[in-house]
Amino acid sequence: MIKYQAIANDIKKKITDGKYMPGDQLSLEKEMCEEYSVSRITIKRAVDELVNLGLIVKRRGSGTFVKSIEDEEDIRELSMARQFAGFAETNKGHEIGTVVIKFDIDHPSKEVAAKLQLTTEDFVYDIIRARSADDQAIVIEYTKMPIQLIAGLKKEHIESSIYSYIQDKLHLKIQSAHRTIRAVMPTSLEKKYLKIDKELPLLEIEQVAFLDDGSPFEYSISRHRGDKIAFKTVSIR
Repeated sequence: MIKYQAIANDIKKKITDGKYMPGDQLSLEKEMCEEYSVSRITIKRAVDELVNLGLIVKRRGSGTFVKSIEDEEDIRELSMARQFAGFAETNKGHEIGTVVIKFDIDHPSKEVAAKLQLTTEDFVYDIIRARSADDQAIVIEYTKMPIQLIAGLKKEHIESSIYSYIQDKLHLKIQSAHRTIRAVMPTSLEKKYLKIDKELPLLEIEQVAFLDDGSPFEYSISRHRGDKIAFKTVSIR
């Protein structure tokens, strides 16, 4: 792993573990250079990485601080540390249905590779599936996961719960996710599997999810029927 990414992951873990709380000031640049035995350029790249992830904010003349809700101009993008769950878990108690539309192995695009900290020569699972609860179509999920990190994934896991496989079989800990939410209109594929026969916008969630060591293990886009879903956002505490 590149040095600045390792530093960014270390600081990110301190934030999600509660060692840095919302509103706390990070160490000064000079102090971090000494702590990690690296140059200021490396520290600057690590800090910029955390800014791009939405975890910290720079305040001119004051320093760098862990982001709090008061810093959010748009609270659609928040870490879901300790609050992260998949579709099956959030719909526990309901009968879950899954239609696997696609399950392939492919090389990631440049955009996806950057989000998953891979190269375009690496391999990822390429998954599309439609999910329902109590026979009510709710969401189509487009998912990319690195094979080198999530080994042995099979269709049976996709038809039930990928996250259960990751946590219970691979014994990996899912820590957090960074999300961007927007409204979009459905494609013909989405109209078919979400049983849409009228003008109905979808709620799109673009997500990068992380394990507890800071490794990104999932890049996904989920498109939900706007009349079947609601979300609450939380801050790290």
